[in-house]
This record gives sequence, structure tokens and C-alpha cells, in this order.
Amino acid sequence: MTYLPNIIFAIVLFFGIGYFVRNVRKLVRNINLGQEKHVRDNKGQRWKNMALIALGQSKMVRRPIAGLLHIIVYLGFIIINIEVLEIIIDGLLGTHRIFSGIGSLYGVLIGSFEILALLVLGAVGLFWIRRNIIRLKRFVMPEMKGWPKNDANIILYFEVVLMCLFLIMNATDNAFQVSGNGNIVSQYITPLFVGLSESSVHLIERSAWWLHIIGILIFLNYLYYSKHLHILLAFPNTYYGSLNPKGQFDNLESVTNEVKMMMDPNVDPFAAPAAGSTEVPAKFGASDVQDLNWLQLLNAYTCTECGRCTSECPANQTGKKLSPRKIMMDTRDRLEEVGKNIDANNGEFKDDGKQLLDDFITREELWACTSCNACVEACPVSIDPLSIIMDMRRYLVMEKSAAPVELNNMMTNIENNGAPWPYNQMDRLNWKNE
Repeated sequence: MTYLPNIIFAIVLFFGIGYFVRNVRKLVRNINLGQEKHVRDNKGQRWKNMALIALGQSKMVRRPIAGLLHIIVYLGFIIINIEVLEIIIDGLLGTHRIFSGIGSLYGVLIGSFEILALLVLGAVGLFWIRRNIIRLKRFVMPEMKGWPKNDANIILYFEVVLMCLFLIMNATDNAFQVSGNGNIVSQYITPLFVGLSESSVHLIERSAWWLHIIGILIFLNYLYYSKHLHILLAFPNTYYGSLNPKGQFDNLESVTNEVKMMMDPNVDPFAAPAAGSTEVPAKFGASDVQDLNWLQLLNAYTCTECGRCTSECPANQTGKKLSPRKIMMDTRDRLEEVGKNIDANNGEFKDDGKQLLDDFITREELWACTSCNACVEACPVSIDPLSIIMDMRRYLVMEKSAAPVELNNMMTNIENNGAPWPYNQMDRLNWKNE
């Protein structure tokens, strides 16, 4: 019976990590449903972007209050959970605070963790007030009803519980308190348990210890279903983010080659394609998630739902239906739906009569976009909602000839007159009156 707690701990750890690995495999499978995209260039700049944006939080602090609070929660939660390594070793080997053998450094570490835990509790409280009492505009928009709102609060509650369990665990560890080595915050909680028997205090300490590690494993597996998946994906997302200037769009190689051929008087337009030439794609643009590239699908899973993109969007500010945040949330929801379809059909997707276009994202939203890149610039983790909008527009124009009348008129004028206005080239001065 001596080893029973260690065996139970090993079983809990095995299933907790095992379920997490299962979710990671599903996540990778879903992202790989996207089309190939080559982003292997300029590795030095990519590593720099990841260090500055994902690790250094450089774009978060552009809004100082939210940025500072996020850094406290982010660093506090990550650094404090270094002690999870000690819990795992103690749980498997049956030891108690095995790292305490490193001497005074252990007290410094635990003391730092306790201060961070207190700061995290304060920051989380302010986050909760901003969302639920002050109700900032970007947190109460239509796409933030129901699950997205509940998910944000659940994460805050998780963090409060885990930080409290950490402090209670330290406050009720008599040997740790007697040593006075690192109990900077927990010493003020210890008086709450004065008067209880030693066995009762020990039971509370062990309960907090078990609940803390189980809570960490539950939180780890909850990430897949939460907007907080960005805790893991922000790093690859910022690494693979576009290095092109914000106004530069991707061209279809097949269309570019065809235009070059049309402009070359020495090329026979009726000649058969040369061997090894680029084939015309089976589909122009995107109407569903499988038509997007894998980086766009990674973007969708990385979205933090913070709403910075939408709050900066000029179309949204003028009352248009477009919300870049909703574009990413809809893409992720559709991708999850496709993934569940594949799971239910033994690894094969069966047409469900739905697609991203129209069933999730409306044409009104797509054509409201001004392509200004404000959303791309605002995103703290290098997500590009505009690329999805442009690919879906490309599908509407090139596959369905479904551009708005105003756009069709403009393109016709450009084709006929070399300008967007309905005047021939001899009447250029008339354009200024428009």
C-alpha cells in the first residue's frame, strides 16, 4: 500500500498527457487539411519575430493596461508551473519537495512564485472586471455571445483556482512554513488553519497538492477547446507569419503566366502547355476550409478572440457587418466541424452540404472589407484575417462571377477605358469631376 499513491499518480499523469497528445494529433491533422504553403525562407527573421512577438509580447503592450496585465498572467502562469516538474517527480518517486535540496535558491524560487501568484490573482480580477462589469465594447460584440464569453470566464476561474491551490499547498505545508524559506505570501494564509489538528492540516495540504496537479492536467486538455490554445500556437504562428509588406498580395502563378503569354506577341496562345509547366489549379480561391492553406488554418486555431483586429477595422467602426475576429472564429468552427466529420467517417470527409462561404461567413462581410490591413497590424500574434477574405473574394469573382455590380462596372471600365470611371481615354479630364 506504500506505493499506491505513486501508482495512482502515474495513472492520472498517463491519461492526462495521453489525452493531450491525442488532441495535439487531431489539431495537426486538421491544420494539414489546408493547402501547401511555402514559408521556409529567412529563418533568422522568423526566429526574431517569434522571440519579439510571441515571447516578448511586443505587440501586446501597444495597449499598455491590457498588455501589462497579460504579461503578468502569462509570465506568472508559465513560470509558476515550473514547480509542476517538482510535483511530478515527487508524485512518481514518493518524495516531498525534492528540489528543496538546492538550498537557499529554492526559497528564492518559491518566494518569486508566490509573489507572481499574487500578481496573477490581481490581474485576473481586473480582467474579469473589464469583461463582466465594465464590459468593454470589443468583449460584448455579437460573436462573443454564448460559448466564447463563457470560455473567457472559465479560463479566468481556472487561473484563480490554480493560483489559490498553489498558495494553500504552501501555507499548509508545516515543514515549509517552519523553514521560513520562500513563504513570502503563504505565511499570511497559514493563520487561517490555526486550531486545526496536524492531521487535518496535512490532509488539506495533500488535497491542494493533488487538486493542483489534476487541475493543471485538466487545463492542459481544455486548451484544445478554448481560445487559449494560443498559449501553445502563438510560437509557430509568429514564426511562420508573413514577411511580405502588408499591402502585398499573393498572385496566382497560373493566371500570371497566362497574362504574360497574352502579352507576348511571339507566343502561340493555342499551343499545348510546355512540359513541366504549372498546371491551372482545380479551383480558384476558397469556398471552404480545405481550400485555404495550412497557415491560414493555423491562424484560425491561434486566434485569441481579443478583438483588437475588430476594434481597429474601419468597416466595423462604420457599422458594417464585418468583424475580422468573427472571420477567424468562423474558420475555426468550420474546421472543427470538418474534423468531426472525418472522425465520424473513419478518416474520410463526406460532403455535409455546408461550406465556409455563406454557411459561416456571408458575402456581405467579405465585400465590406477595405483590405487596409488594419486587422493584420493590430493582431498581437501575427494572424492574417485579410488573406482569408481575399481568397474567398477570389473564389466569388473567378469561380462564380459573383462580384458586386459596382465592382463589375469598375473592372469593365478598367478593361475598356484604362481607368475605373466610365469615360474613354480622350476624356481624362472628366475623371477629376468624379
